[in-house]
Order: sequence, then structure tokens, then C-alpha cells
Amino acid sequence: MARHYLDHASTSPLRPGAVEAMVAALGAAMGDPGRIHHEGMTARVALEQAREQVAELLGARSREVVFTSGATESIASAVWGAAERAGGHGGHGAHQVVPAIEHSAVRESAARAGRVTTVGVDGTGRVDAEEVLAAIEPDTALVHVQWGNHEVGTIQPVAEVVAGCRERGVLVHVDAAQAVGRVPVDFASLGADLLSVSGHKVGGPPGTGALLVRRGLRLDPLLLGGDQERARRAGMENVPAFAGLGAAATELVATLDREAVEQRRLTERVLAAVPGLDGVVVYGDPDHRLPHLVCLGVLGIEPQAVLLGLDAAGIAAHSGSACSSESLEPSPVLEAMGVDAHRSLRISVGWNTVDADIDALLQALPKVIAHLRSLGA
Repeated sequence: MARHYLDHASTSPLRPGAVEAMVAALGAAMGDPGRIHHEGMTARVALEQAREQVAELLGARSREVVFTSGATESIASAVWGAAERAGGHGGHGAHQVVPAIEHSAVRESAARAGRVTTVGVDGTGRVDAEEVLAAIEPDTALVHVQWGNHEVGTIQPVAEVVAGCRERGVLVHVDAAQAVGRVPVDFASLGADLLSVSGHKVGGPPGTGALLVRRGLRLDPLLLGGDQERARRAGMENVPAFAGLGAAATELVATLDREAVEQRRLTERVLAAVPGLDGVVVYGDPDHRLPHLVCLGVLGIEPQAVLLGLDAAGIAAHSGSACSSESLEPSPVLEAMGVDAHRSLRISVGWNTVDADIDALLQALPKVIAHLRSLGA
């Protein structure tokens, strides 16, 4: 049976260019990029080339790119560093502003760092910029705002929040894990202080990511023990993996616009089919959404049954919060939106999705739903 992968918002398969770059780096005579011998300098050149590639994709200076193990570490580094900068001891005690639909990595890291003011959203999952700014207090260490939501795809008023925070002299962090590789991201024009990126969501290697740190901003590192990443993140860099991330970034510089148009076309096909599906609704903002994902509410049917039915038909999809689906807890994002937080289906496409994948979904989903309704599932 042919398989149809429609879970790119969770992780996207490695791009061939990334595989080639990693294989080449793994086969090269590389050493520790912090050493001055030939092998070390070879690794340093490869690492800095990857940094420049990522910076080009994100509209940043290469020196603003701090390589990490992924968006989760990037977020934790931003939260902890901002809390320390504000006077928290060990990252505890600082105030942070967090929209209710932020990823669990943001919500939980901020809660551990100190006091949190949670800002609600409307029924489409969109936060109001003025409400975010109104939540700032005299001791606010950091304001968070997603670029685009990981469950329903709603794009947030990032520019307005960033501009308001800059006017107030408050640090602002943008979680761009879902946005990078889907919409143009220009760190310099945006003016944010911190921006977190995931490698594996754009066709780069798992275990890679980056935290962009605005030029001139100094934060204490989360990881200690060495001067790697210009003393911003200790530990020897995974040069082959970052070479793969750099290759994925370079490919996206050339293909992003084309990929975004194609991904929107594919997800529009899914949305167009919804009126013909029994008891299925669309969640998220219909106008301000990321191109690669759609979230459907399948009323009256448990999501695990839908996912298993689709998997049996060769289709990989997802339901609920991207990092908490195993807990069977309701989605915090959907709860914040005031909709059914227990029964959702997220379809997400990527760089290698084709019409045949959507054809398979549109053929299988009505059958799965009809079968489950007949069983009273």
C-alpha cells in the first residue's frame, strides 16, 4: 500500500540536498571546530557556511544565529536568558507575557521562570496585539508571540506586538518554528529581539535549530561549560547536522515562494471538501493562516479512531497539540479558542507533498468518518 505523509507540521522528511550535505560532512576529515589545526579549521569553515546559509534564509546577520538542538532548546534559552537579565536568580522570578495558544515549550518554560500573564485569543486562535501589550508590567522580562500557530495555522500580529514591545523597551521573543520555510521571515525588518527556529520542520535534520539573538543583546547562556557559539551555547557543535540544515535553508531561499503557493493550493483542496463531510468543521483564521496546515473538527468522533482509520488507509495525519497527543489531554489551543478541544484532525503538507496525497485523503476520510459514525465511535 502506498503511504501518504500529511504530518509535515510535526516533522518534515529530510530534503535530498540536506542528506547530501550531511553525508559529505560525515565523510570529511573534520575535527573540533574550536581548534586551530587543519581538521578543526575545516569543521569551522563548514559550520560558518551553514550559519551564513541559515542567516540568509531568515534575513539575519550570521553572527546573530546561535545553533541549538531545536526550537525547544531555543525557546528555553530565550526564556532563561531573559529572566536572568531581568534579575531572576537561576531563571526564576521574572514576569513574562504568554498568549494562550503558544506552544507548550513556551508556556511551560515561562511558567518555570516565574510569573506569567496569559493573554486569551478569539475564536480563530488570533491574539489581539493591544491585549498583549496591555499585559506588560514594569518587571516584564519577556513577551512571547508566535508567528503562526502549530495546531490551527492562524498567523499572529507579530509585527504589531514586536513594534509595541520595542517602544516600551521590553524584550520580545517570536516562536517561528511553523512559519520558517512557509512564509518569508526577515529578522532585521521585524525588529524582534529573539526568534526560535526548528530544523526538522523545514526538511533539515532532527536535532537542529537556531535561536536568533538581536545584535547587541547579551543573554547568559542556558548551557555552560565551553565558549562555543561565541560563548552563547556550550557544547561541541554537530557540524554534519548543521551542514544539512544549511543546505535545507539554501534550497528554501530559492524555492520558498513556489513551495508556499503549492502548499496553499493543496490545503485549499482539503478546505473545499469540508462542506461535503458529515459533522466536520474548520478551525483557525480563514484569511490569516499558514499555507501548509489546516485543522478540522470532527464532531462526535474520538480523534484516535480517525487517525487509526486514516493510517490503515495509508495516510499519516495528526490530532491535538503537537507535543502532548500521547497524554490524551484536551488541546490548550482549542480550549483557548472556545471550541471542542478533544476532537481535531490536523492535515499538514510539505516540500514533497503531491496531489496524489490529497486525493488519497479525500477518498479515505469520508469513508473513515462514515464507518466510525455507524459504530457510534
